[in-house]
Amino acid sequence: MPTRYLDPKVGLVFKRVFGEHEHLLRSFLNALLPLPDDGQIESLEYLTPEQVPELPGLYKNSIVDVKCKDQRGRTFIVEMQMLWSTSFEQRILFSASQAYVKQLHAGHSYASLQPVYALALTSQVFDRETAEYYHHYQIVRQHEPRRVLEGLEFVFIELPKFTPQSRTDKRMLVKWLRFMSEVGESPAKGVDADASWREDPDIAQALELVEAAAFTEQELEAYHIQIDKARIELTVLEDAEAKGKAEGLAEGEALGIAKGKAEGEALGIAKGKAEEKAEIVRTMHANGLGVAQISQFTGLTGQQVLDILGADAPR
Repeated sequence: MPTRYLDPKVGLVFKRVFGEHEHLLRSFLNALLPLPDDGQIESLEYLTPEQVPELPGLYKNSIVDVKCKDQRGRTFIVEMQMLWSTSFEQRILFSASQAYVKQLHAGHSYASLQPVYALALTSQVFDRETAEYYHHYQIVRQHEPRRVLEGLEFVFIELPKFTPQSRTDKRMLVKWLRFMSEVGESPAKGVDADASWREDPDIAQALELVEAAAFTEQELEAYHIQIDKARIELTVLEDAEAKGKAEGLAEGEALGIAKGKAEGEALGIAKGKAEEKAEIVRTMHANGLGVAQISQFTGLTGQQVLDILGADAPR
């Protein structure tokens, strides 16, 4: 009988592997972050992610925060998240910015601030305009991109786009992304039959850690609950997005008849995005979230949220 593996993308499993085994996380980060050969992580320290906002009613992202020290003696913070939906950019910006500014305590200078890397792996495609799965963002000068404003860097990885055939990717990057993409899928993936999975001791240990037999009945129950919550969040967001786009495009097409096709399409797209966000606000409110929580999630101001809710707004 083939071994049953749990999905490492699910919070409980994700933290079992990377939140409890420092050497595995170090290998993972060295493979996935855009670090120079002489700037690999040598040691790390787990941090408490106090700056991450809680969103009741929605699936809690898998978050691991660490302070790292590299071969050059440089220290920096990495906030790593596993995400299940495409609606995440504002959450990542918020939590990474909080991780940066909350380092500064009274009496300390700005020079004491350490850089922050935000590493997000998503189980959904969010950028359909490119086949690239690895996205590295920095704050750069607009007309001179080589001039980088140090402090915040973002790495987004779209797991559905990843294929292990690339010859240009680092060996361990491919191995870890295969682990995140394929383990926990159907037995047809052939993890047990493929000896290459156990060529690297870190990957071999990670596989042992995600075996279903290594979890208690209570942990397995929590695992399935987390999967259900992730699916609910994804369904809510997809339904809101589809409804918003349909309503906006319909109105845009009607306006296009009178004002010209090009203008109508432009208005339809803009209206669609606005309706999409409004539907997300209404859905989140219906699920019991408050104005402040909705504002954090969507990037809207509190007043904008109240305007959308209208008569349904809390008094």
